[in-house]
Amino acid sequence: MYKSFIKPVLFLFDPEWVHHTVFATLKAVNRIPGMGSLIRTFYQVKDKRLERKLFGLTFPNPVGLAAGFDKDAKLFQELFNFGFGFIEIGTLTPKPQLGNPKKRLFRLPEDQGLINRMGFNNEGVEVAVDRLKKNKNVLIGGNIGKNKVTPNEEAVSDYVYCFEALFPYVDYFVVNVSSPNTPNLRALQDKEPLTHLLQTLKTLNLKKPDPKPILLKIAPDLTDEQLMDIIDIITSVNIEGVIATNTTLSREGLLSQQKTEMGGLSGKPVADRSTEVIRFLSEKSNKAFPIIGVGGIHSPQDAIDKLEAGASLVQLYTGFIYEGPAVIKKINKAILRSVY
Repeated sequence: MYKSFIKPVLFLFDPEWVHHTVFATLKAVNRIPGMGSLIRTFYQVKDKRLERKLFGLTFPNPVGLAAGFDKDAKLFQELFNFGFGFIEIGTLTPKPQLGNPKKRLFRLPEDQGLINRMGFNNEGVEVAVDRLKKNKNVLIGGNIGKNKVTPNEEAVSDYVYCFEALFPYVDYFVVNVSSPNTPNLRALQDKEPLTHLLQTLKTLNLKKPDPKPILLKIAPDLTDEQLMDIIDIITSVNIEGVIATNTTLSREGLLSQQKTEMGGLSGKPVADRSTEVIRFLSEKSNKAFPIIGVGGIHSPQDAIDKLEAGASLVQLYTGFIYEGPAVIKKINKAILRSVY
């Protein structure tokens, strides 16, 4: 129904407008008594064999929602009803920011992709915290970044601020230094600044009575040498894992007219490279840390490819938009068939 009727209508309109409209609609629908339970009955796959235990957490299933969809923690409870095992909010920054000028989100239907140059638009971490206080047992990841106006030399303070504010309300953290839409942000992936940033957060974390897992989200555009640096940093600082990968700046092989737009490309075009990065990290590190695989997952086989490459969990974003919520159930059922 989604792909035959709903998606063709939604794709007639501006994608950012559709995003906000869908959010408002889902919020309203879930206020109807019994509707949340009905959605869960239809979409959720409950099976103990789907559970994954990683870095001290128990994920009800290995399929999560990637950061960027529910930036401000407005809809995590409603989205969880569709069968996700975990929801990652953000990217959040200390202060609210509008992001880049519109239009900044573009569909590439011929390529089953999206280009975005949102620029960490969000209402600020404190607003998200107020919403997270109402969480009812949804496993939440907190994706954190820096404000656009914060120079890289002072970026650590922004990450620390978000870390401290979110700490009581999220289950794990994701350090985002790989978005292409905040000027100079990706420079923080260089070995020296990245080591300093992660070590600072790790030191803070260890002072807590109940430390939270810290993961690093990386770009798909890193060279093999840079990926080896990532492995070295993660194992030396001893953070808990990696999310591979963020959006790409590559436009290789695209067919859509919108391919010339600036921003990060997600969806099917990044699938192969994301899987390559997962396999590289897994093999070269000798599986030293868990990997969450994201990038171009539009089908059960796409998810299984990433799991077989070395990912422990997977996340959807663009595939959720193109395929609809039924894809989550399909992936979980396929995982059960492939393993059992």
